Amino acid sequence: MKFGLFGTGWWARDTQGPGLVAAPDAELVGVWGRNPEKAAALADRLGTEPWDDADALVEASEAVSIALPPDVQAPLAARAAERGRHLLLDKPLALDVAAADAVAAAVRGSGVTAGVFFTGRYQPAVERALQDIVDRGSWDGGRATVLVSVLRPGGVLLESTWRVEHGALWDAAPHAVSPLITVLGPVVEVVAVEGRRRTVHLTLRHHDGAVSTITTSLEAAEAAGRWTVEFFGEPGWADLPGWERPGYEAFALAVTDLVEAVGQGREPRCGLGYAADVLAVQAAGARSLAEGRPVSVTPSS
Repeated sequence: MKFGLFGTGWWARDTQGPGLVAAPDAELVGVWGRNPEKAAALADRLGTEPWDDADALVEASEAVSIALPPDVQAPLAARAAERGRHLLLDKPLALDVAAADAVAAAVRGSGVTAGVFFTGRYQPAVERALQDIVDRGSWDGGRATVLVSVLRPGGVLLESTWRVEHGALWDAAPHAVSPLITVLGPVVEVVAVEGRRRTVHLTLRHHDGAVSTITTSLEAAEAAGRWTVEFFGEPGWADLPGWERPGYEAFALAVTDLVEAVGQGREPRCGLGYAADVLAVQAAGARSLAEGRPVSVTPSS
């Protein structure tokens, strides 16, 4: 399948671009970016061509892979879907529910296939563990901690202005929400408070009464860095393993999943509905922080 890559930042350079090159099911036909010089440099690194017209690259592609800020990704994805192109997007799908709904409407209207890349869901060991945890029975709750130091001085993501502005709720929290809803089901209520170092603490009430918690920051103290997801209930405790593959290898698996989903007429592992449920939790968390109260969530299904 012919893919166009949109974006030239860290994620495009280290994950999406190399993942598209590594995927046996993909042909990378070009790179577009808002900075032509960066697009040319990345295209050269990936062995493809730079494009100065985003719409022209959409037309030359069968699918688009987008590594742009969420508020830029959503309208570009909707435009590409309206032109009949399949989508491989990144989390978060957008920065508000309305923009995500517009992407979903474009996908429904055109009948294309859309997947959203959640790194952990394309880590084979994590996916096996998630399935085992689901199969083991009833769980009363879970807790996730995603504390990293990437926005402290010298952090690798300081070039990412949207991450600097919006923080962990919009960048890191999806890595926690994703496994929690996979095991415990949709979220119906969110309470959020913010602590030191822009640390966000979320309490999620799931549809069947289970409760989970998330603690996340992009500016954590280096000695406090931690990335864990665990569940508790009648089976005892269950922990998810760490990510054993680099991001670009996981992305290559997501590319293959999208291509196979198109061929088989099915949803990718993480489709728009799944991504919308994660986004709804983030949006409710943002509203809870702003208004200082619990916020209800309506799952997509």
